Amino acid sequence: MKKNLLLLSSIASLLFISCSSDDDGLELSECVDGDCDPIESRIDNPDSYTFTRDNESTVSFGGQTTRLKMGDEILSAFTDVTSTSEQILSMYAHEEGANDFEDADLNASDKSVRSKTAASADFFATNATDQAVIRADFDGWISAQVDEVFPNWEVAAAAGTAGQIADGSSTRYINAQGLEYNQAFNKGLIGALTIDQVVNNYLSTAVLDEGDNVADNDANVVVEGEVYTNMEHKWDEAYGYVYGLNADAANPNDDLGADSFLNKYIGRVEGDDDFAGIADEIFQAFKLGRAAIVAKQYDVRDAQAEIIREKLSEVIGIRAVYYLQQGKNSLDQEAPDHGGAFHDLSEGYGFVYSLQFTRKTNSSEPYFTKEEVDAF
Repeated sequence: MKKNLLLLSSIASLLFISCSSDDDGLELSECVDGDCDPIESRIDNPDSYTFTRDNESTVSFGGQTTRLKMGDEILSAFTDVTSTSEQILSMYAHEEGANDFEDADLNASDKSVRSKTAASADFFATNATDQAVIRADFDGWISAQVDEVFPNWEVAAAAGTAGQIADGSSTRYINAQGLEYNQAFNKGLIGALTIDQVVNNYLSTAVLDEGDNVADNDANVVVEGEVYTNMEHKWDEAYGYVYGLNADAANPNDDLGADSFLNKYIGRVEGDDDFAGIADEIFQAFKLGRAAIVAKQYDVRDAQAEIIREKLSEVIGIRAVYYLQQGKNSLDQEAPDHGGAFHDLSEGYGFVYSLQFTRKTNSSEPYFTKEEVDAF
């Protein structure tokens, strides 16, 4: 036990050092012909995430909203002992028309969560091996929940025995080693789906500037049948993975916590006095970056993308440290709260897993590689 606590402390310290904000590399001004002005002053940052063309909204991220809703239903299935592994796996790898969800609109969709897991252009376009391993992890957590935990749903968990354990306020369901598979799946998906798609895909120049996107955006050439340019839409899709379930997506900070994924934990970090203001920094960067696309100011766009990468990566690191420390604190008590500890450590496990999808500022590298995360 002491060895495990020392390991947790070491990991938490390493995460804190690596993922803490040092404000390096983010240029806040732009110099042109010797005239330096704050980069924001060159473009009006709108009050809300509202953009129009010919009096029609150009903001669209329906696919992201769909996947977030699918994710929420999948998480619910993790605690429904009548679910089979085949059913949950089908929800995860949904095919159009399959009757996988309670929501008929989700069943009719051609979207799936699995197809966008570890699927970014920057990290996985040429890395099919790691992509397959990561997707297999999520498949495995689904199967293990059904095969190991569901049969012992009414059994008291013990060392080497899966089952239920109380944490003082709730009943948790763990495997034989104390891991909640639903928490590993949930927090792991925050990285493998939402973070990866935002910071390594839709905000990547490989996606934003793909093909004729720059020329089309410069000439206001819209996607056939739509009112937005392809570049505008790609930025919106990044936005949708963060704010796609907010009641008012144009002003999402009014109800942070609208989903079970990244939005929820931006809210949790915002609620920590040490990091208050991070939610607004993320939102302001999304708005200004989108306004920069409309203004054809791609250097400003890219500067905002870097801010978003930095801040969202911080959210993952901050929550990883938080849950590891909470778990350690629960075990350090005179009468250890094993239920609370296993729950916090399971959430921490998922956030540590998500670190491989984060992105260093002005870099193409994550804060921790897959190999480093696997070693943790």
